[in-house]
Amino acid sequence: MWQSCAVWSDLWSSGSPDPGKLLESRPVCADRRSTVLASMFDEIPLRRPSTPLLDSVDLPADLRKLERAQLPALAEQLREFLLYAVGQTGGHFGAGLGVVELTIALHYVFATPYDRLVWDVGHQSYPHKILTGRRERLLTIRQAGGLAAFNSRAESEYDTFGVGHSSTSISAALGMMLAAQQRQEDRRVVAVIGDGAMTAGMAFEALNHAGALDNDLLVILNDNNMSISRNVGGLSSYFARMWASKPYNFLKEGSKKVLSALPPAWRAAHRAEEYMKGMVSPATIFEELGFTYFGLIDGHDLEGLVEILQNIKDLKGPRLLHVVTRKGKGYRPAEADPFGMHALNKIASPSEKAKAQDATPTYSAVFGDWLCEMAALDPALLAITPAMGEGSGMRRFEARFPERFFDVAIAEQHAVTLAAGLACEGLKPVVAIYSTFLQRGYDQLIHDVALQNLDVLFAIDRAGLVGEDGPTHAGSFDLSFLRCIPHLLLMAPSDENEARHLLYTGYQYKGPAAVRYPRGKATGCALDPVLQQLPIGKARVLREGHGAALLVFGTLLAAARPVAEALGASLVDMRFVKPLDTDLIDALAGSHRLLVTIEENTVLGGAGAGVLEHLQSRGLRVPVLVLGLPDRFLEHGRPQDLLRACGLDSAGLQASIEQRLQQLT
Repeated sequence: MWQSCAVWSDLWSSGSPDPGKLLESRPVCADRRSTVLASMFDEIPLRRPSTPLLDSVDLPADLRKLERAQLPALAEQLREFLLYAVGQTGGHFGAGLGVVELTIALHYVFATPYDRLVWDVGHQSYPHKILTGRRERLLTIRQAGGLAAFNSRAESEYDTFGVGHSSTSISAALGMMLAAQQRQEDRRVVAVIGDGAMTAGMAFEALNHAGALDNDLLVILNDNNMSISRNVGGLSSYFARMWASKPYNFLKEGSKKVLSALPPAWRAAHRAEEYMKGMVSPATIFEELGFTYFGLIDGHDLEGLVEILQNIKDLKGPRLLHVVTRKGKGYRPAEADPFGMHALNKIASPSEKAKAQDATPTYSAVFGDWLCEMAALDPALLAITPAMGEGSGMRRFEARFPERFFDVAIAEQHAVTLAAGLACEGLKPVVAIYSTFLQRGYDQLIHDVALQNLDVLFAIDRAGLVGEDGPTHAGSFDLSFLRCIPHLLLMAPSDENEARHLLYTGYQYKGPAAVRYPRGKATGCALDPVLQQLPIGKARVLREGHGAALLVFGTLLAAARPVAEALGASLVDMRFVKPLDTDLIDALAGSHRLLVTIEENTVLGGAGAGVLEHLQSRGLRVPVLVLGLPDRFLEHGRPQDLLRACGLDSAGLQASIEQRLQQLT
C-alpha cells in the first residue's frame, strides 16, 4: 500500500527531509497527478485574465455546487486573478498565493459563514476575499473607500474576526467555539494559522487552553517552509491520511471502548500509536497539549485537502491539521524569493516609475545606516527585532554583524525582555520595532526595562499613520502610552538628520530611551557628517514670530513651516516629548497669545497633553490649541489623504490656527 505513494522512499531515506521537498516532488500519489499539476506564472498579468469558472463563484455557496474535478481549474484561475489584482493595487500576495487550494477546500467543505473560519494576520486571506463576494472589489484593496488590507468584520460576514497582528486566530476561534457550546449551536469552528505566527506565545497559550477544554476546535497550521517542521515526506503524508480516515478513527474509537476495560492494554496501545506518530511527524508537542494531530499534508493537493477535511470535520475533540504550502506558489519570482516578494507594489506607470527612482532614503534606511555606523564605534551594541528586520532596514547590519543581530521572530514580548537581560549584563541593546507591535510588549517595557531603569534603546518605526495597511498597523498611540512611563526618554525627530542625532543621543543616554519616526521617504535633507549628542530636553527655535507659537513634535514640521511663515508665527522643533523643554514653553507662554501643539499621534494623552499638564502645574493661563489625530480609528488610504482629512496638512493647520486666533480677538 505504501508503494502507491511515489516519492516517500526517496524522501525518507534522506534522513530529515526539507518541507519543500514534499512540494518539489509532487504529486504525492501517482493517482492524483491530474489534480495536482498547476501552471507557473513568470510575470504579473497586465490585463484582466479570462476566468469564467471563477466568475461563476460569487459566494462559497456557489463554490459548493461545483464538482470536485472542477476545483483545480478554479484554483488556477483564482491564482492568476490574484496576481493581476495585486499588480494593479499592490499589497500582500505571497502568503495568499500559497493558500489558494487550502482556501477553496475550506469553503468547499465547511458551511461558511455559519461555520466559522478564522484567519490569522490576514496576509493570506486575499483568496478568501475573492471567494466571499469581493472578487471585483479586490481591485480597490488598500485604497480609501475600498477593501481593507486585512480581514474586517465590518466588511463581510465571512470575516469572522478582525485581524492585522499575528497569532490571534486560535484564541478567537476558541472563543467562538465556546460561544457555540453555550448556545447549543452545532457549528464548526476552524482557525488557520501560519507557521511564523506560531512563534508567538499567545498561540501556545490558546493551544494549551483549547487542549484542556477538549472541545471540537479544528486548528490548521499552514507551514509554508518559513519557520517550523522538518519531518516531511511521503511516509508521513501517507500516515496523515490514514490517521484522518474514517475507518481508522472508527476502529480507534471501537478499540478504545473495548480496551478501556483493560487499562494496561489501553495504555500500551495508546503509547504505541504515539511512538508511531512521533517517528514520522512533529506531532508530539501538539498531542501533549491535547490535540489529535494530522499531518503533514500537501497544501496544494486539492483533492487530498478536501478528502482529509471531510474526514476530520466531524471528529470530536481538538484537532490540528498540519499542511505544507509554498509561499508565492505559482509565481516563479515569489517562489524563488518568498521574503522579498512577501508583498508587491502596484505596477507603476512611467511617471510613477520616475518618482520611484527618487534617491531620497526612507527613515528605515536612515536607521539601518545609523545602526551600522554605531555598531562600528561600539562593540557593546546588539540589535534585536521581532521579525521586522527587512522592514526596519536592518539587513545590512545583519550582513556586517551577524553575531550581534537577533531576529526573535513574532515574539515582541520576548524581544523586549531579551533586551532587558542583555542590558543587565552591561551590553547596549537596540530594539527595532514597529509602533503598532510595541503595543504587544508594553508590560515588558514597563516592568522589565523601565522599572529597572535599564539601558535599552527602542527605535520605533511606522510611527503615526501608515496609510494603506489601515488602523491595525497605524502607530497612532505610542506618544500617549510611552509618555507616562517613568525613566523613559522619548524623542520625535522632525527629519532624517535629526533622527540620526536623536538616535545617537538616546544611545548615549543611561536608561531606557525611544525614538519614533514614520514610515516611508524622509525629507532628503543633508546629513551632518558627525553624530551629535543633543542636550536632553532642549528644543530648537526655528523661527521667532508673534501671535502664535507652533510647537511641533516630529515630522509634521514640514507641513507647519509654511504655516508659520504665512502667519508670522514662531516655529519650534520640540524634539523631546519627555522631558519637555519647560523653560522654553514658559517663555513662549509669556510672549504669545496662542500656543499650538502639533503631532501625528492621538491628541488624547499625547505630546500636546503634556504641554497642557505642564502649564497647569505652573498656573500659566495661555490658550492652547492641540492638533493631532482624532479620537477614532482611521481607515486605510494614502497617508497624505488621511492627514488632509484630519486637518494636519499645511492648509488644515493654517485654517485651524486662524480660526482659534479669530476667537481670541
